[in-house]
Amino acid sequence: MPYIAKEDRPRYDETLDQLIEKLKERPVENVDGDINYCVTRILKEVYPLRYFHLNRAMGVLSCIQQEFYRRVAAPYEDTKIQQNGDV
Repeated sequence: MPYIAKEDRPRYDETLDQLIEKLKERPVENVDGDINYCVTRILKEVYPLRYFHLNRAMGVLSCIQQEFYRRVAAPYEDTKIQQNGDV
């Protein structure tokens, strides 16, 4: 995954922090739809409506899913295996 350079992160951090706080204020049953709405709006605005760009957007979404699993979900599962034993 091409991580964003540390010096480029502050450009987005304040806005992301505000968005995250707004999402945390929402009822849990609304959060998934709200995140979907936010990500979809970003993709629609950033990627022009052409197959090439739509394909790029789908690739970004796929990479986000895989990276989230690799960095967040898999370590959590490994911890639970250690705590509770394997299947």
